[in-house]
This record gives sequence, structure tokens and C-alpha cells, in this order.
Amino acid sequence: MAKIIVQNQKPSLRPLKLLAWETTRRCNLACRHCRAAAGSGPYPGELTTAEGKRLLADLAGLGQVVVILTGGEPLLRADIYELTAYGGKLGHRMVMAVNGTLLTPEAAARLKEAGIQRLSISIDGARAASHDALRGVKGAFAGALAGIRACQEAGLPFQVNTTVIKGNVAELGAIYELAINLGAVAHHVFVLVPTGRGEFMREELLSPAEYEQTLRWLLARQQEGRLHLKPTCAPQYYRLWREEAEARGEKITCATHGLEAMTKGCLGGQGFAFVSYCGAVQPCGYLELIAGNIREKLFSEIWETSELFARLRAVDDYHGKCHACQYRKVCGGCRARAYAMTGDVLGEDPICPY
Repeated sequence: MAKIIVQNQKPSLRPLKLLAWETTRRCNLACRHCRAAAGSGPYPGELTTAEGKRLLADLAGLGQVVVILTGGEPLLRADIYELTAYGGKLGHRMVMAVNGTLLTPEAAARLKEAGIQRLSISIDGARAASHDALRGVKGAFAGALAGIRACQEAGLPFQVNTTVIKGNVAELGAIYELAINLGAVAHHVFVLVPTGRGEFMREELLSPAEYEQTLRWLLARQQEGRLHLKPTCAPQYYRLWREEAEARGEKITCATHGLEAMTKGCLGGQGFAFVSYCGAVQPCGYLELIAGNIREKLFSEIWETSELFARLRAVDDYHGKCHACQYRKVCGGCRARAYAMTGDVLGEDPICPY
């Protein structure tokens, strides 16, 4: 019998679906809940154009990735159009998160020409007073609406992002209607993670009861189908979604690719990663534990070999009620909120009511 020789093969990389790159930490606003505590800077050590292109080229070896160019305020970076076009040529789906105040008609047209497929613009209040109070600068609401008008003129799709706290949860319905009336393609609702400047707003974090009520409201709006809704930093939504579907005898079908992908709860280190302005690789922007730095090692290698990522992927080893929960593989709890509030990255999500 002929001898069969099996060569050792390198294990395949865990699929990376989304990567957020903090292209700059500089920002023209001073949001109370900012995870980066971003300001006008300067912030020495920002990745250069060449380093950014090397990151994007390395990502191309992992397949098509949705690359979120974020900040700070990405439009403060002079080479942002060049980086956008480069990523698009590599096959990535390039999107960008801006606050809208610097998004002139000329900037929107340049972004569309560079290949941006969608912008996200944050609206944290249904009126100027509440939005500006959270954003820290008077006129931020008017600036966001002006940025949205620039998107409309350029034919550039945009979504509305909202961070929910005690102070604005009563306005969530009005913000949702505003997003529809403005022509947004989606509404992404973030639940506060108390890190960065947000650490000083812990009293604004929703209670477990308020949190579940908000998630059920979002689920009802999703079922209406008027606008695509995606909760973020709210992994318990996926438990509620399954519970309600099971009660109706229905099977959930999730979008797993593209800009509307909805797969499971916390994706930090499990389909999603974050690269800081100075090259640090983190599970997400809200979880400031470092898995490596792209100035020392390729992102693809960090993604494959990081001990931190390996721990986060081992969901059966989570602690507290997250360990015992039957929904741990579809929810997983918010790892960033657990770490920020308990110091245990594998601990239970403090606002989970289940």
C-alpha cells in the first residue's frame, strides 16, 4: 500500500467580517460619551499613509472585509480620500463614521468618488438641545443635518447612529422617525459602554429593566420593517429575537454578509476587530485591551495568534451567569461593558436582566 504523506497545514484564519480603523483621534467635538475621550489633539504617533495602506493590503489576504474608517473625526485626516480609494481597489467595502459637521457638499462628492459605500452620522437627540448637550458643542445638531443634506445631494447612502442613555431614551422613537424622514438606509442603536469620557456617565447607563424594554422596542420596530435596525453593544437583543421567534414557531434567518450583517451578539475578536490611531489592535474600540500592534506584527498574524482573542472566542469559559446561559453562543454578553464595570473581560454583562 502506498504511503500517504499528510503535510502540516497552517490553520485557517477565523473569518474577519468587519474592522474599525481609528484613522485619527483628533475631533472637532467633545462628546460626553466618547470612548476615546477625543479632542483637538495633537495625538503623536498616528499611523502614516504608508502604514495605513499596509494594513489595508494585509486585510485583503483575509478576504473581503467591511472597513469602517472612524475616529475621532476621519475628515480631519488629509489623506482620507486616498486611503478610501486604496481600500476599495483592494476589494474592501469602505464605509466611514463621521459626526456630519465637516461634511460639506464637496467632501461628500469626494467621498463618493473615492468609493465610500456608506456613511454613518450620529444623531443622539431628536432636537438640537439634547443632541448638542451630549456632543459638547453648540450647533452640532445643525451640523449633522447639514452633513446629511450633503449626502443626499451627492447620492451617498447614510445611516443614523444613536447612543442610548437614560437622558435620551425617551427620544429614541422620535430619533427613529427622524432617521426615516431624512432618508437613512439604517438606524444603528448603541448602548452606552462606560469607557473613555463615558466612564464619568455611569449614572446614565440604562438599568437592566430599561435596557430590556428598549431592546423589545427595537425588536418591534425591526419587525415592522420600515427601516433596518441594528443594535450595537447590545448582544442580549439576539436572545430576545430568538425567544420571540421560538414563541411564534418561526426560524430566524440572519444576514451574515455585507453592511446589514446580523449574526450574533458581541463580535469583539470574533469577526470584528479595532485598530487604534497608533496601530494597537483591540477586540473593539470600547475594550481597551491590546492584542498586538501592527507596527510590530501583521494584523493577520495578530488575528490568528492573539491569546486575548483566543480567550474571547472560548465562550464556554465565560464567567458568572454568562457561563451558564444557554444563549452564550448567540449573545455572549458585552465584553467591553463587563471589563469596564467589573474588571473581568470574561465576566457577566452588568446590565443583562436575564
